[in-house]
Amino acid sequence: MHTYPSPAAPARSLAEVNADIRALWRRSGGHLSPEGHREYERLLTEWSVVIRAEQDEAERYR
Repeated sequence: MHTYPSPAAPARSLAEVNADIRALWRRSGGHLSPEGHREYERLLTEWSVVIRAEQDEAERYR
């Protein structure tokens, strides 16, 4: 039987990533600069990785 290692857990929690997204929007006053857009895209990518990892973890325990 083959065993596969589980993927590494994301470095940060969903709450931490969400807090950073909210803080970015607060700091920007609702209008992102080009640099702010790049940061937002990076955070959304990180958010999606964390969400996927949480979904995978939940599936493992079904």
